[in-house]
Amino acid sequence: MRGIAGTAVATTVVGSAAAADSDAEWTVEETPTGSTIYDVEYTSNGAYAVGAGGVVLRRDEAGWTKVLDGGPTGNGNSLYGSDVSCHGSCLWFVGSSGAIGMFNVETGNLEDYSAPMDVTNNFNDVSTRPTSNGTNVYVAGDSGKVYFSFDGGKTGTWNYTTPGSGSAVNAIDFFGGRDGHAVDGNKTVFETDDGGTYEKTGVADANNNFFGVDSDAFDDVTVVGGGGTVLEWDGSKWTRADLGDAQLRDVSVGEVSYTVGGGGAVFRRDGSKWAQEATPTGDNLKSVVDGPTPLAVGAGGTIIARK
Repeated sequence: MRGIAGTAVATTVVGSAAAADSDAEWTVEETPTGSTIYDVEYTSNGAYAVGAGGVVLRRDEAGWTKVLDGGPTGNGNSLYGSDVSCHGSCLWFVGSSGAIGMFNVETGNLEDYSAPMDVTNNFNDVSTRPTSNGTNVYVAGDSGKVYFSFDGGKTGTWNYTTPGSGSAVNAIDFFGGRDGHAVDGNKTVFETDDGGTYEKTGVADANNNFFGVDSDAFDDVTVVGGGGTVLEWDGSKWTRADLGDAQLRDVSVGEVSYTVGGGGAVFRRDGSKWAQEATPTGDNLKSVVDGPTPLAVGAGGTIIARK
């Protein structure tokens, strides 16, 4: 395992918007739900979003349509987190009362893996990674535990660990089969290189709780949280960007990066600095994904697209 990392020592501030793609604007898209949408992903069959009441939505040329309602059990458990495996064809989602499901976006087949080990706590997020034997599944629990299966979620293959103090694990993301990071409600970032044991990797004097993480390597981690906080780990130091007062809920890091949060806040980075973008909503945003069309989702059934 890797040791405890250093503290935050550098700071950046919000910069001006990059010139590239400057004509694109965020616009509201019509959706068939008025309830909160918590997560959004791109799959091999377009964009999918999950939300309250167990709704699963799909975006195609005609717009957003409802493909599932009621969650994996049909009991209406809200879905708080999602991820994609099987080369983009398997959409995993987790949520309230131990809900875990996998929807094949190509075949329409739904598999229910809910209540592993008879656990019916709320699940906040899920990360999946392909292996030579199938799929590793990692689930962030509201009880402070991470539940994991190294055999595609099959019954009898689940285990769990408590990375920290027992505070809710709010987000989890893996970049390798058993390599990844998690963040909790006690201002802590954890890393693992075996998928089952975790060590604290930061952040000293964080001041705000963390709600989102993008894990691309042990020396390439981005965390977002309350107070407009963005923290990036490069293997030797944490660098902080303070983006105002919005509680940031999710982050997507790539050639172009996005983070979203309260009051319809969207920040974009195409270069070295973050810039806030104008959005047509004041609803709290919960998740963002880059792709052919960047998308952000949130309260009141809100979906906005950058185009």
